[in-house]
Amino acid sequence: MAQINVNNLTFYYEGSSDHIFENVSFSIDTDWKLGFIGRNGKGKTTFLNLLLGKYEYTGSISMNTVFDYFPYRIKSEYLDLPAAEFVEELKLGCEQWRIICELDKLGLDAEVLYRPFDTLSLGERTKVMLAVLFSGENDFLLIDEPTNHLDQESREMVKAYLAKKKGFILVSHDRDLLDACIDHVLVLNRHSIEVQSGNFSSWWENKSRKDAFAQMENEKHRKEIVKLRAASERTRRWADKNESTKIGFDPVKEPDRCKGTRAYIGAKTKKMQSRVKQMEVRIHQEIEEKEGLLQDIENPVNLKMLPMNHYKKMLIMADHYGLKYTDAADVLFDGLNFDIYQGERVFLKGANGCGKSSLIKTILYKAADAEHGLCQTEYGGELYLAEEMDLTEKKRLAGEMSLSGEASLRESGTLRIASGLRISYINQDISFLHGSIKEFCKKRNLDESLFCAILRQLDMERVQFAKNIEDYSEGQKKKVLIAASLLTPAHLYIWDEPLNYIDVFSRMQIERLLLAYHPTMLVVEHDERFREKIATKTIEIKKKADEKQKTIRMK
Repeated sequence: MAQINVNNLTFYYEGSSDHIFENVSFSIDTDWKLGFIGRNGKGKTTFLNLLLGKYEYTGSISMNTVFDYFPYRIKSEYLDLPAAEFVEELKLGCEQWRIICELDKLGLDAEVLYRPFDTLSLGERTKVMLAVLFSGENDFLLIDEPTNHLDQESREMVKAYLAKKKGFILVSHDRDLLDACIDHVLVLNRHSIEVQSGNFSSWWENKSRKDAFAQMENEKHRKEIVKLRAASERTRRWADKNESTKIGFDPVKEPDRCKGTRAYIGAKTKKMQSRVKQMEVRIHQEIEEKEGLLQDIENPVNLKMLPMNHYKKMLIMADHYGLKYTDAADVLFDGLNFDIYQGERVFLKGANGCGKSSLIKTILYKAADAEHGLCQTEYGGELYLAEEMDLTEKKRLAGEMSLSGEASLRESGTLRIASGLRISYINQDISFLHGSIKEFCKKRNLDESLFCAILRQLDMERVQFAKNIEDYSEGQKKKVLIAASLLTPAHLYIWDEPLNYIDVFSRMQIERLLLAYHPTMLVVEHDERFREKIATKTIEIKKKADEKQKTIRMK
């Protein structure tokens, strides 16, 4: 067992006025299973890079261990090669037999090492990289968001795998994953850093108790400040009034006064003024204590959204519906039956590659067609997504969805979309985001001040608004899309993996919002806890073409 000691760490990015870390000190053990928790943009990934020696900093980080980082950066020239040919480049000295042993624990056959990396699913790629990561000995591993974009089955496999390991820092916003895999937490609070034993739930319970106590103490301080200010003002008035009688008096009205009383009155006034100063010092101390109590409390503002009512109760209906890419041998899915009524929050569930995003893409395009009086439904026809089509309105609905000029989907069955349906869409892809907030809002006809207000409510600092969006953290980019969706009035909100990279506190904030406003939604999201709280209906899409795709489980 070794220790990593951080002393007076201070770091900020060149050209930025805000410190990521300032005089930070703490210690962690290298045999811990450490969960790293904090809001987006607070410096979790930055700290991992500091451990890797990528940035210069002031202060000290003393360590006697070797670090390795997940996810590995796969060079573009390696994508056409099997992983077996370049794993040595990822982890120096790793042995394939060790990787194969780790793959077996992850439920994968060794043959995935010998298939072109580009042909592997997201889940397979993640598992291969984790197997390489854990194939070494005595490394302290830095694992950054391992379950993003993974389906539920792959998440469960990764969760079970990590639960049996130790000696790592895990950055994740998945509450179930953190509860299952960690025995300590490293938390970036608003103005402090704390290290605590336990998992996410035990830390959150302790934090809730601490915050409740701080709120009570804060209320006590607030009342004390009010009393002290009233007493201070009263004493000041008495002192001022007494001071005014020091010089000059009416001998008829004040026969007991003489010139000799002037010194007495002056001393009395000085004493009263001293009491006023002492009270002001006490008020200042109480205010400092009050502010210190609340500096780390997470008290997010309640968000708002603008759901619209449609004249039809049923907005979407699928009857034995199926999709297949024309150049693919197998269908994505078929025989799918479901409907979406106003007020329902419908979640799509299924393995990676089963067609969830393709179904969403199809709904977006059909909704755009219906809005312009074009084909509302197709029966066994072919839906072309080629660039030569008139995509102006469709691109507006789909955000910046990248389309292949050759992409086309063949449909079977029926998919009906209500006409005049306004959709607010969050794409799972964030790579298209660039430029300033002002340019983003202008392009989408959003009120910039309201948009920035929502970002502030999602705990983004004002200093971020001066940066270009491409310089944001991944979580902050996702918040840009969420804020744009919340600001868009819509009958239906289609969110495709909206919570990837989003911090735990913002997830809870969004949960409260959706439960308060009851918008009609179609959502793809693999956060099991989020789905359990929000979903009114779950549609499971199974990938096998010969199985019936009807499984609808009511919450």
